[in-house]
Amino acid sequence: MIRDIIEQFAPRFVPGGRVVYIGDTGNKGVVFDEAYLANLGVVVHERGKMPDVVIHHVTKDWLLLVESVTSGGPMDGKRHAELSHLFGKSKAGLVYVTAFPDRTLMKKFLTELAWETEVWVASDPDHLIHFNGDRFLGPH
Repeated sequence: MIRDIIEQFAPRFVPGGRVVYIGDTGNKGVVFDEAYLANLGVVVHERGKMPDVVIHHVTKDWLLLVESVTSGGPMDGKRHAELSHLFGKSKAGLVYVTAFPDRTLMKKFLTELAWETEVWVASDPDHLIHFNGDRFLGPH
């Protein structure tokens, strides 16, 4: 899933984004640009709390905090709160994303997904599901 996030999700939804962190459950910090995060106001004391991937959307000044459901579970209310605290001093806006390989697995976690988050499904890579209330309500 991490590869799909970097190779499929990022180019579609974070064009020109800078990957500043990639970890996995066995090897936290495969990529970890501490200086870059510090310039954005984020100083990490607990790497074990980091999401699987952090991407800076440079043009919009957003930090996308992406969790792969296959490594640690979905972006539920508890995880959203943990990351909100960890990234609380970020100068960039925070976007919370859960990545799933397919909708069948997503269905198993649907009731756990936190509001004010995004869902990306690798088997349908061109689409996002918004758990953001009326923020995106409107005609297409």
